[in-house]
Amino acid sequence: MTQGSSQPPAGRRAHRVVVVVDEGTNPFEVGVATEVFGLPRPELGLPGALYEIVLCTTRPDVRMNHGFFTLTGVPGLEAADTADTLIMPGRPDHTVPRAPDVLAAVRRAHARGARIVSFCTGAFALAESGILDGRRASTHWQWADAFRQRFPAVRLEADVLFVDDGDILTAAGSSAALDLGLHLVRKDFGAEVANSVSRRLVFAAHRDGGQRQFIERPVPTVPDESLAPVLAWAQGQLADSLTVAGLAARAGVSPATLHRRFRAQLGTTPLAWLTGERVALACRLIERGEERLDVVARRSGLGTAANLRARLRRETGLSPSGYRQRFGPAGPADSAGAGRFPAAAAARTP
Repeated sequence: MTQGSSQPPAGRRAHRVVVVVDEGTNPFEVGVATEVFGLPRPELGLPGALYEIVLCTTRPDVRMNHGFFTLTGVPGLEAADTADTLIMPGRPDHTVPRAPDVLAAVRRAHARGARIVSFCTGAFALAESGILDGRRASTHWQWADAFRQRFPAVRLEADVLFVDDGDILTAAGSSAALDLGLHLVRKDFGAEVANSVSRRLVFAAHRDGGQRQFIERPVPTVPDESLAPVLAWAQGQLADSLTVAGLAARAGVSPATLHRRFRAQLGTTPLAWLTGERVALACRLIERGEERLDVVARRSGLGTAANLRARLRRETGLSPSGYRQRFGPAGPADSAGAGRFPAAAAARTP
């Protein structure tokens, strides 16, 4: 199997994503990386991909998980030294230590300021390298106890889909790799571009909650308690004065019951979910060209420009003006994000 290539959009050097393919790597997670970061984006009016993607391997012929196929014709591990973002996919034999040269490549990339990403049990490799000590991280819930025993210095968060700890980001499982990939696209190019990529993937641009909703547990004997109807209704009413009591009344339950259902199904509280939806709407309004902060605050339900500034900075690390500058409407030479993302410094931007 020979690696393909993707062309960066015209007028800029693309951010380089390098995926380390080790012996026994899960091919699904390699596919996630190539699908999210490597495909051309004609739906965005671009001649090429948003990123440049390169696979690299530890040997000329690498057997994938369970020997499904062998990967050949791919650059060697030295390609990791050119990464703006370095991705470590998972593999099922997480108890087998990674090769020293793989761990050394991770350390070098981190030391020079590259963004480091792991999918599923790829977090074990990052922890083996030492770069996760004292840092927040996630891995698959099934291996959380084993991870904690091996790496007590890492602050494992086992009930989330992914953890963004600035320059190191870790996804909990294989499908959560899609969540994290879209999160990176959102950080790099804004919510509108991420939404477009998610539509092509036929995958939710943002899944609320965490992996606790996928942990094995007895099938409940109670009637359907899905939050979907009240969530869909609330998303259409964000500009209104929604309250937890109002959401509970809409769902036909008490506020305490609503809290329990949010915790069980989404891994968050009703108020935190509502605030997140409002910030996401505010981001979309800014990206679409609305420059009046009072209008953005009112239409998103955040109330005041001061609250908008505080919430946006907390969620994105940017002020409204900074967010507009980075993700606002493209000019004639800046279509669909091309040119907004500094190629060399991008991986170093939290």
